[in-house]
Amino acid sequence: MHFPYTDTKHPLCGLLVIHGCGDRDPDAIKTIKNKGTWFYITRDHDTVLFRDDDLRTLLLSRRCGVFSTNYTGLDTTSPFLSLRFTNVTLFRCNRALSVTPSSNSSFSKSTTCPDDDIFYDTANTTADDESLSYSEFEACSMVRLPIRDAGLVPNPDGSLFEYVSADIPVRVEVSRDCSSCYYLSGGRCQLDNQGKFFCAQATSVGGALGILMVLACILRRYCGHKENPTYLMIENFLKQHGHLSAKRYSYLEVKKMTNSFRYKLGQGGYGSVYKGRLQNGSLVAVKILSKLKGDGEEFINEVASISMTSHVNIVSLLGFCLEGFKRVLIYEYMPNGSLEKFIYEEKDPLRLKLTLNCRTMYNISIGVARGLEYLHKGCNTRILHFDIKPHNILLDELFGPKISDFGLAKICPREKSTISMLVARGTVGYIAPELFCRNFGGVSHKSDVYSYGMMVLEMLGAREINTNGRVDFSSENYFPHWIYSHLELNQEFQLRCIKNQSDKEMVRKMTIVSLWCIQTDPSNRPAMSKVVEMMEGNISSLQIPPKPFLSPSLAYSSPESQTIETS
Repeated sequence: MHFPYTDTKHPLCGLLVIHGCGDRDPDAIKTIKNKGTWFYITRDHDTVLFRDDDLRTLLLSRRCGVFSTNYTGLDTTSPFLSLRFTNVTLFRCNRALSVTPSSNSSFSKSTTCPDDDIFYDTANTTADDESLSYSEFEACSMVRLPIRDAGLVPNPDGSLFEYVSADIPVRVEVSRDCSSCYYLSGGRCQLDNQGKFFCAQATSVGGALGILMVLACILRRYCGHKENPTYLMIENFLKQHGHLSAKRYSYLEVKKMTNSFRYKLGQGGYGSVYKGRLQNGSLVAVKILSKLKGDGEEFINEVASISMTSHVNIVSLLGFCLEGFKRVLIYEYMPNGSLEKFIYEEKDPLRLKLTLNCRTMYNISIGVARGLEYLHKGCNTRILHFDIKPHNILLDELFGPKISDFGLAKICPREKSTISMLVARGTVGYIAPELFCRNFGGVSHKSDVYSYGMMVLEMLGAREINTNGRVDFSSENYFPHWIYSHLELNQEFQLRCIKNQSDKEMVRKMTIVSLWCIQTDPSNRPAMSKVVEMMEGNISSLQIPPKPFLSPSLAYSSPESQTIETS
């Protein structure tokens, strides 16, 4: 815990007192009091998830009264901080008025309530922009209510009761004066008799008790920040690698480029990603790391690995931030997001039923293969990614793929054929068997080849076929075995993307190459340079590989697969 948060034993060391932190159980309920109302809270870096039980009761009981008044539960009168959360603008209109928005309006209608039509903003114009014109709703009541994710809009057949959220992500922002007082001067934020801000220093606090309290706050901050071995270790790394191409930004600059983290792009195992814009107008994706593995290896891996690369199929790291407990990575912006949302319907928040045609999937497969070939052979040192999966493949405006997320990467000399590892790393469903059991062989660049093969098979339709109920893959009908049998019998794959003979050949080629990549014995897998050659070559020259014998329990993947690093 760090400023502006504190616990009940040290209330003067922060601005927000968290109740329940003294409990030794990390899963114990944490609460906070704001304007006389208690909220259950959980943390995600700078975001605090507030649960408003009163609002939750109204939503669960589906009472239309919830759409009658603005939500004010998280307003704060503190001059030192602000609680920012995302609102949606709603208009409640009496149905008898027959209000109809103009054709170019971003508002859609919900008939959730019996007597009123509720119009909601599908463009998620959540900023407090008074210049927006709502003339078509002059006869209606405007209401602003909290939502969980600004990137979502209600399903046309859904309910606003599910769209409005009682679990409210809140960004806690400390004022500039108070932040400077605490971080630069080691003081406490206070108001004088005229209600004006001043920074109370240790020497200005009356009595020994006051001095001790301020010293305690300073020591807690100092010990948890400057003397933190992770912080010092990362700083030492950055000093030793002063030639890094990525620019270092302050946290204040990060807040400015993201407009105070207004638009959230997504959430991953290591943190949240926000949309931002640099001073030159370039769009960026800003990743706020929510936790560190071990000694900060994830942050260092990202900065070190990507800074060594320059390839069309590797995402570019444009900058980073290391400031206290805050660790931020700034990437080039990929407008089509991750490959994952085109594979799993549940990962597409707008439920647009996004699909890729066979040519696009083929180009993505070749692009990722070229990116991995570059990591394995094209750099001065060999970079092993260890977490190739759809979630970590980003797509540009033309669906060109870029490999991202080097948090589990390993840098090693090119001449080394295998590397030693004390822990298994990767995502269940994509991890090569030798990472779990050394009896299968040594860990090497062939481990990335395995993950690549599983990723391509997943893209081709494991989830689509399973969802359509054609085959049950939960038992011995392990997907690679099922697809292998189809190849042996020369049966066609009934995938939605197949429209002509060319599509059939591309799917067959991707399938054969992928089955070579997921061979259980690493020595039987092709290197990525060979994979590129096979993908670009003639299908008639490809031989069907031996049948993989790995058990389904070790290799079958899931849209909820978790990145792991375990001994």
